Amino acid sequence: MSGAERKSWKDTLRHEFVEYWVNVLYLALVFAAFTQYRRFILAAHDITYTNYGFAVIEALILAKVIMIGDVVGLGRGLEKRPLIYPTLYKAVVFSCFVAVFKVIEHIIRDLWHGESVIDNLLAFSLNGNHEILANSMMVFVTLIPFFAVRELGRVFGGDNIRALFLRGRSEK
Repeated sequence: MSGAERKSWKDTLRHEFVEYWVNVLYLALVFAAFTQYRRFILAAHDITYTNYGFAVIEALILAKVIMIGDVVGLGRGLEKRPLIYPTLYKAVVFSCFVAVFKVIEHIIRDLWHGESVIDNLLAFSLNGNHEILANSMMVFVTLIPFFAVRELGRVFGGDNIRALFLRGRSEK
């Protein structure tokens, strides 16, 4: 393996590592904000809610799922269409992933507390679908700018987008 190939491999690994943690940071902040919002609402009814750990775990998992979605070409057939199509498509698909993860989260919580999973899934299906729907809608709206910026980066180049957001521009 030549030095150029080794550098390319290292650059790719570094890029993937940084991208993963930027995605995790964004998603963790959003999920933590939702958790805090839920905490405030439930506190008005004297209910304690502090599941911040799940917000971080969700962010870690969803960031990896997003990267895997990129590898398998999720939405790749839409690349020639206007950017709104791949943006909305990916926001819908990954919102569904979050909804599935929410159900798994409830199952794990039930198992952790020694409760019957079947009984709680039945109760959750009767009463919890509003929670899943509300959470999915908020995640969907949150993922639209996330994927919009990613799609802009794909079209205009990630370095150009980073430069626009993170570097000062000289006046002409």
